[in-house]
Amino acid sequence: MKQFFKFFFASCLGFIVGSIILSVIGLLIFAGVASQAEQTPQVYSNSVLRLTFNDFIPEHTNNIESAGLELYPEKKLGLHETIGTIKNATRDNRIKGIYLETDALMTGGPASAAELRETLEEFKESGKFIVAYSKYYTQGAYYLASAADEVYINPLGVIDFRGFAAQIPFYKNMLDKVGVEMQIFYAGQYKSATEPYRLTKMSPQNRFQVRQYLNGMYDNFLEDISDSRAVEVKELKRVANNFLASKPDQALQHKLVDVVGYKDEAMASVRDRIGLDKDEKIRFISLSTYNKANPPRKGDYSNGRIAIVYAEGGIIDGYGSNGSIGDKRYMKVFNDIRKDDRVKAVVLRVNSPGGSSLSAENMHHALSRLKESGKPIVVSMGDYAASAGYYIACLADSIVAQPSTLTGSIGVFSMIPNAQQLLNDKLGINFDTVATGDFAAGLTPFYDLTPKEERWFQVRTEEMYDLFLGKVAEGRNMTKNEVHKIAQGRVWTGEEALEIGLVDQLGDLDKAVDIAARLADMEEYRIKEYPFIKSPWLEILDELQGKNETDIKFQSYLKSQWPDIYPYYNHITAIKDAKGPQARLPFFIPFE
Repeated sequence: MKQFFKFFFASCLGFIVGSIILSVIGLLIFAGVASQAEQTPQVYSNSVLRLTFNDFIPEHTNNIESAGLELYPEKKLGLHETIGTIKNATRDNRIKGIYLETDALMTGGPASAAELRETLEEFKESGKFIVAYSKYYTQGAYYLASAADEVYINPLGVIDFRGFAAQIPFYKNMLDKVGVEMQIFYAGQYKSATEPYRLTKMSPQNRFQVRQYLNGMYDNFLEDISDSRAVEVKELKRVANNFLASKPDQALQHKLVDVVGYKDEAMASVRDRIGLDKDEKIRFISLSTYNKANPPRKGDYSNGRIAIVYAEGGIIDGYGSNGSIGDKRYMKVFNDIRKDDRVKAVVLRVNSPGGSSLSAENMHHALSRLKESGKPIVVSMGDYAASAGYYIACLADSIVAQPSTLTGSIGVFSMIPNAQQLLNDKLGINFDTVATGDFAAGLTPFYDLTPKEERWFQVRTEEMYDLFLGKVAEGRNMTKNEVHKIAQGRVWTGEEALEIGLVDQLGDLDKAVDIAARLADMEEYRIKEYPFIKSPWLEILDELQGKNETDIKFQSYLKSQWPDIYPYYNHITAIKDAKGPQARLPFFIPFE
């Protein structure tokens, strides 16, 4: 027995010592890799900034689901850090120009693309050049490229310049076939989020509003291109309507490009602009590398701070993950800011199509307490600030939107599936119930709703809509009746929203920050960004500890490998997981 314990304790000791040694070695390797990855790169004189924009660009840096374990995880630059980095390059004498080579633009929508394009225009106006080349330009990619001094296209390339469209899938026939009925309650004749589940095509009201905002965004898109390419909007519409830019020679004929040629010819133009000989190597530097060398400053080191809170993604119950707006997480952010005496003003950057009404109300309450503390709140709208996204924005002291922002959609809906036919007729499953009252069994998918339950749902939905109207009326200094006339689920562009009083000014995030500083009477301040996003290395540690859930990894994979399908998957998943009344947009505007 003594021999047994001797070997047993020796084995235990060996295991412990071995584990400690392996852990130390692992940490040393990890630290070495991290140190190598974080080394500040050198920026040489006569360099050219190379931009691609082929990866998804979140609003806030690294605010995206983890793609899984990577040895050298890339920092996912957010839209505003990207813009700040390009502005640094504008002022940097070592950077002589930009080489833009992008096939698809993954910013999310026209409003974000407009902010990025405006930054490129400022770069060019500083006297530096931009040369663009691609084999295939999507409309979003061409929208950026059209700001360049020279636009090249491969002789066998394509410019997908054809106009805007909104495509909405309808599921009613499929649900009928499988025996599932969506029992739907909504407030607002334009609140179309439920239409895919109760109709087989767009209602007249929805078709009207979609046409209105598509035309508004399309006009802004064409006007920007017209200014850069010196082609009249009327002519651009004719080219798009007849798909005349699909062939390179036609694109050249209609002045959408400057040169039909190969990449080496674009490189020759870059060399000529920076004074290099034919075979000299161009010192390209990528956006991510330049960001490491010269990241945007967050202001001075004064005690005063302006908090920028990025609220992007769907509004959901609970904590949520990166790329979503969980009420639990954001209520804590707002409460922390309220208690932080160093923060004097808040800019809430909203890029959300909406989601849970209950979560929006919780965050609205936290924002109300923050506002009552005396700190001004300014909202900056991205591509979307609609439905529940507008709910959390409406109390701001000032609201700034982009011309192509989609906002409004002040309406509410509720849905509960009825799978009785599927269970009874398709699967042979029957339910029977004994209950002590009309509502005792709860709301289940096993039966039709009773008339009493239907009335309860409709009243509940209308009450939530009335509450929504009240919040907007209070925040915008309007009456409920005035809000109702422009609400009813109607979607508006930023330009239209300015005319009807839902926003105060048109502009970008920087303009919102300037307004916040003025309201707080601040001349010097430092920017503090929220929510806290873990660095890629902390994400790796979470991977090693198994903290990242499988469904998040799957979503990240789907977004990276199937970007065209992901929005539809995400929308259906959000509807499936929804709890209580919802306020969200029903559609997507592809802009790649």
